[in-house]
Amino acid sequence: MRTKRTRLLAVAAGLVAVTLAGAPGAGAASPARGAARLARVSDSVARAAVGGTAWYTDAHSGRVVVTADSTVGEAGIARIEKAAGADPGAVEVRRTTGVFRPLLGAGDAIYGGQYRCSLGFNVHSGSTYYFLTAGHCGKVAKTWYTDQAHRTLIGATVNYSFPGNDYALVRYDNGALGHPGGYSAANAYVGESVKRTGSTSGTHGGTVTALNVSVHYQSGGTVRGLIQTTVCAEPGDSGGPLYDGTKAIGLTSGGSGDCSSGGTTFFQPVTEALSAYGVSIY
Repeated sequence: MRTKRTRLLAVAAGLVAVTLAGAPGAGAASPARGAARLARVSDSVARAAVGGTAWYTDAHSGRVVVTADSTVGEAGIARIEKAAGADPGAVEVRRTTGVFRPLLGAGDAIYGGQYRCSLGFNVHSGSTYYFLTAGHCGKVAKTWYTDQAHRTLIGATVNYSFPGNDYALVRYDNGALGHPGGYSAANAYVGESVKRTGSTSGTHGGTVTALNVSVHYQSGGTVRGLIQTTVCAEPGDSGGPLYDGTKAIGLTSGGSGDCSSGGTTFFQPVTEALSAYGVSIY
């Protein structure tokens, strides 16, 4: 694979937006519904453990906003709404097409075992170089290559965190591979225009719609503290970077939809991964 190809290690991943339909709890926010109350409702939604849901607290509206994918039936919706207890207006349920899942697929980019993922951002600690990718990618592969035939080694998975978080650290063990930089780490903000790049669907843009989002993936566990966006993504784009110009923002975690029909995509904040591993983007 050409040196230019390995630059995917320094690129970012993106996702497409989904159409959501508003549901229960769309009334005006109650002035008495403060942060502590909303935190309790959010915890109750988490305990409901309905696969295919994502949720975050919207302080402006005074509600916990829950997005349910196409696999969530009426029983699941009822469990979510029950989480509001005596205050049904504290939960707003929205619907989206597709299925929330970690975006892991077989194909062309960074290969580990039978899987293909996307490289996120190059990082370093002193003179040792690594790259960040998705934790659910690091969980399934100990060694990564530039090609599907596993002829050209990149390096080993040093550590990963999934579920709970969704980031992994891979060390460069092949001195012949370049690992260019050009990014600085930043936190996302709601309304920010962002792009992402992935090995399946290339580069796409969209908008940050929520922060500190929790997602209960279908058969994939719960991940917290994610960035929700309208950027599209597909299986194999996992791990690829989310960015705003030269600002490194996140790593592609999962979502619903594809880059033809759209979808909601979630990203692991890159600043959390940097802090966890004591590495720096350059």
